[in-house]
Amino acid sequence: MDQKQVTPSGESHAVSTDVVTLCRDVLAYSRERDYTGWDYVDGLSSEFVQRLPIENRYLNLAVQEGIKRAPVNLRPYFRVEQRRSYLGAALFAMANIDMYRLTGEDRYAREATALVSWLDSEQVEGFSGYAGGGHRHPIQSLGRDTASTPGESSGVVSATLGAEAFLRYDETFDAPEYAELAHSAADFVIEDLEYTAVDEGAHINYIPRDTDAYTLNANALGARLLVNLYARFDEDRLLDAAREIMDYVASKQAINGGWMYMDPPSASHLSMDNFHNGFIIESLLRYRAVTDSDRYDPTIQRAREFYREQLFEADGAPNWDESSTYPRDIHAAAQGIIVFTELGEFAFARRIIDWARDTLYAGGGQFYYQQRRFYTKRFTLMRWCQAWMAYALSTYAAASETAR
Repeated sequence: MDQKQVTPSGESHAVSTDVVTLCRDVLAYSRERDYTGWDYVDGLSSEFVQRLPIENRYLNLAVQEGIKRAPVNLRPYFRVEQRRSYLGAALFAMANIDMYRLTGEDRYAREATALVSWLDSEQVEGFSGYAGGGHRHPIQSLGRDTASTPGESSGVVSATLGAEAFLRYDETFDAPEYAELAHSAADFVIEDLEYTAVDEGAHINYIPRDTDAYTLNANALGARLLVNLYARFDEDRLLDAAREIMDYVASKQAINGGWMYMDPPSASHLSMDNFHNGFIIESLLRYRAVTDSDRYDPTIQRAREFYREQLFEADGAPNWDESSTYPRDIHAAAQGIIVFTELGEFAFARRIIDWARDTLYAGGGQFYYQQRRFYTKRFTLMRWCQAWMAYALSTYAAASETAR
């Protein structure tokens, strides 16, 4: 039975057992497949492409983008390998930890243990500290780079999610060796991602390479990683670095409250897309929660208004960006659930859950990829659909329980 509660934002909401049930189903669907499946931009792992004796940027783009943008799933026809995503495994680990805390059921503890062990064993080596793991398939850049990025390459997103999984596992099961592994990620951020002081604060790279353009949501995630490590280890250097990066990100907020994907904006074809803005807001909220500081409150308020009013519809449907309604993406829905949960706006987070279930749910724990204007992409990407929705639902369910 649903129980009405009042959140810190003043909204009433229902702590619903059906959300827990839905999360159970999503995790069961994924567990039965060993958390293995297709991924978002995985076309270059096609068996046919891998057999080619040469690498050609234009051929890479044709295959990669053709498979990614097709209205139906072409991966089986191109023999694209199904893999376990490193980022997806981190999200699944955190979802299983949440479900263990909620239910006390040992199967979720066993799954979380197996997943964090796999994250440890599959991490990329050769950096100053823990660097997460790559996408496990090569990616051809749409920008100026001519060579494809190898599948084993890592970056701040992978390091952040992996470290969060390790820290949550340690918090729940008392495993300090994983906390220490996460701790070393600070060196990866500072050294390998080239933490550099600038007038607005400091910025880092998305992946370990020279660049003159900076991914704003990736900077926010790097700051969030350092904040999480500060919360665990209480080292001022971590908080100082996080604050400098957050200052830089906050300085790039547009008048309407959103953030472009890159600094400078001309470096990417993306503008103020939905889930990347969500990453930034979530990171700012995490800084506030850990430090109890109002430093970014005006930034958060402007961002929250932009995010809710321009990137979501009243019924919870996610828009693609500030000027495009479609595609309505399951990842954007999942990130919206997380952000509005963290804001304490449970009623709106629940509205997004209901939209996703009404629009992109196949039943049996399986979520579809995207709703387009005239059709729906009725196939499932394990990280993009399942992992993000499992984590979003577990986040909502766990926070609802805490708010009782």
